[in-house]
Amino acid sequence: MKIKLEGITKSFGDLQVLKGIDLSVAKGEIVSIVGPSGAGKTTLLQIIGTLDRPDKGAIIIDGIKVHTLKEKALSAFRNQHIGFVFQFHQLLPEFTALENVMIPSLIGGANRIDAQKNAEKMLSFLGLSKRYTHKPNELSGGEKQRVAVARALINNPSVVLADEPSGSLDTQNKEELHQLFFDLRGELSQTFVIVTHDENLAKETDRSIHIIDGKIL
Repeated sequence: MKIKLEGITKSFGDLQVLKGIDLSVAKGEIVSIVGPSGAGKTTLLQIIGTLDRPDKGAIIIDGIKVHTLKEKALSAFRNQHIGFVFQFHQLLPEFTALENVMIPSLIGGANRIDAQKNAEKMLSFLGLSKRYTHKPNELSGGEKQRVAVARALINNPSVVLADEPSGSLDTQNKEELHQLFFDLRGELSQTFVIVTHDENLAKETDRSIHIIDGKIL
């Protein structure tokens, strides 16, 4: 799924965070977005993921002008085509690993039996077949992020967006998570856009996009 941004601007009050962003990401590409804190990286990722709307500009994903969609259609598009991985996993503490992974599938309209089968398959694929019934407080940091990745992948999205996905992990888990992204691209041909401060991860990606003061260098 190709992503294309044209002339994206975004302000919060008097602060202009994005100042005319043009960007294309090819299907199956793994791209890192790097830059200092406050440069606009997370805002850009949220706009690509349709969690926020730009003030001006166009967002075209797989030929669809998503910035023109109304909220209901936009939510459906996001659920079906985009997966998210956050720095602190954002798992719901009262639910098991399996239930956390099932949630996007259930929101998308799948029946519970199919959602559970798909969640079990995804967790097993990520080496978590013995953690189905464990709640987040019973999982290690690396396991939590793998559950979060499974949740992001459950609806087989074309695009996975990750915001500092390894920022809270130790070195071994960090390296394993980074390798997982490349393995998944090989297995499932997904497109990854990753905001990161990790220089090693940025070097490994197909391309690094440098943002400073709301502009791409």
